[in-house]
Order: sequence, then structure tokens, then C-alpha cells
Amino acid sequence: MTRNTPTLLYLLVAAASLLLFSCTGQTKRRTPAADTIALAPCPRFSADSAMHYINEQCRFGPRVTGTEAARQCGDYLAGLFQSYGAEVEEQTFDVTIWDGSKLPARNIIARINPSNANRVLLCAHWDCRPWADNDPDEANHRTPILGANDAASGVAVMLEVCRLIQQQPVNIGVDFVCFDAEDLGTPQWEEDRWSSADTWCLGSLYWAKRANSEGYKARYGVLLDMVGARGATFSREGLSNQMAGHIVDRTWQLAGQLGYRQFFPLADGGYITDDHVNVNEVAKIPCIDIIPYFREGPSSFGPTWHTVEDTPENIDPNVLEAVGQTVVQLIYNEQ
Repeated sequence: MTRNTPTLLYLLVAAASLLLFSCTGQTKRRTPAADTIALAPCPRFSADSAMHYINEQCRFGPRVTGTEAARQCGDYLAGLFQSYGAEVEEQTFDVTIWDGSKLPARNIIARINPSNANRVLLCAHWDCRPWADNDPDEANHRTPILGANDAASGVAVMLEVCRLIQQQPVNIGVDFVCFDAEDLGTPQWEEDRWSSADTWCLGSLYWAKRANSEGYKARYGVLLDMVGARGATFSREGLSNQMAGHIVDRTWQLAGQLGYRQFFPLADGGYITDDHVNVNEVAKIPCIDIIPYFREGPSSFGPTWHTVEDTPENIDPNVLEAVGQTVVQLIYNEQ
């Protein structure tokens, strides 16, 4: 995903909000649904299990698109989803990155109840950034990140949800999509010479184009991006509010009822160019982004974002549990 800096979109939204305030004396915000939602019975999300999946992915090393580590980890993920009863499909394709070179990429799609037309989509990217270009030590900028949070955490939550569904089946279809080539965007040291537009989220773009052409439908989607960092909280991401606000309302309401309000504050976050944009705009499926918003520090994505410190030691199981249990409840409430 692109960094949470004042992009043109952010500036336009901010300007519009300021104009609205100056004309009416108040800003208009989406009010989250306040009605209590009946909680369907559902299994308990295991943060220990999710931590295991993070550690196992990181054991392969940085899973940079097109590398041997990525091939081995992709085989591991596909096999694990299959072992939990999912029907697995893979998409293999080439992506053209910021400097014009091409890399082989691989999306992994796992389906529960594939014949059920009533479906929900969970997605996350599984590839690692080839460069730690936000590291405070410039000597690390060309070192690939391990991606415990920014890659493995979202996939780990999906794996645990899939395992729980095998144990306690649901009567809807659930699709788990692992997007490759999300984090190949223009490195920071080249942004003055090369545009970073359209260099991110390449795997989700490939998936979304085919989902649209093949008539794939889902009620909604949830993107899980960096859902395990120590100190993370998840504000309501701006584009999610605009494109799938009713799903944001429902998700944050459930999180509060489950006792996770400290992790899911009723506050607005930034506007992020992430995989959910392709799901919304290209696949035409309303999709939200559960992504951290750090209000203090050098990056709103947290202190380990695109640094060599993105390791399992900096993952908080309590954050994984808050996100994972909320997602489990969301799915089981769909029945």
C-alpha cells in the first residue's frame, strides 16, 4: 500500500471538508450504527495459532514476489488451506514493476462451500517488500523485509478463520484470497525520478479484473493488512467509509460489543491506496480495509513499517485476537 501521506485525494477530501465546515458551521461525518447487533454463536479465535502461522511464514525468509522463498511459502499456504477443507485455485501471471522489469507472481485463492452463491470475501497480501526503504538506517534500505506484520499477519488471520470453519462449518461461502505483488511499489529513493502511481497492489488488480470478467459476486469483502503490530489500533479508513461504509459500521460495532473498542476506536483514519481499492472499483465488490492508524511516530502504519524490524518479535497476540475474533463474528453473523 502507499504511504499515508497527503496525497491529492487526501487534500481534495480535506479541502471539501473545510469548505463544508465554513458554509454550514459543522462537518458531516458518517455516524456508526449504534444499534446492538445480536451475536451469533461462533468459535473462539486462537491468537496462539495465528502466531504459529506468522512464524511459519517467516521461516521461509522474505517472501518477495518471484523468489524461491515465495515459491516455497506459497506451496505451504496452498497446502494448509487445502488441509482445512478449502478448494484451492492459483493464478500465475507476470507483473511489470516500477522500473519496467517483469516478475512472476502468484495469487492463492481458497474457497469454502464453492457452490454456495451467498459469499463473503476475506483477503490479504502475502508478499514482502523487497526493500526496507523506510528504515531509519539508510544502510538497510536495500534489504528485503521479513514481513511478519506487513504480509504474514493478515494471511495468518485468514488461515485461523479457515481452520475454525472446518471445525464449525458455516452455511455461506467464504473466499480467502492471498494477493501477491502488493508491495512492489516504487522505492522511496526513486520517487523523485519515477512515479509511484500504479506500481502498488498489482496482484489484487489482476484478481479483480478476472473476478469482474468471470461474474464473481460476494456480499462484501474485508482486507486484512498489517493486523498484528504492537500498539496498533484500527481507525475507520477513509476510502472504506466512502465505498463500503455500511460494512465499516457493522464491523466496528461488532468489535465494540466483543470488548475490543480500544483496538477499534470510533475515529476516522487516513485514505489509503491498498488492495481494497481494486476490489471495490474493479471487481465491484464493497470491501473495507482493516489497517492500523498510528497517530504518533514517523509513519501512520507504525514504527516497523518497511523496516528490518518487521519481525515476529514485534507482533502482539492481543491485536491478532481483536482482529481475528471480530472477523470470525462478522462471518458467523452472516448465516
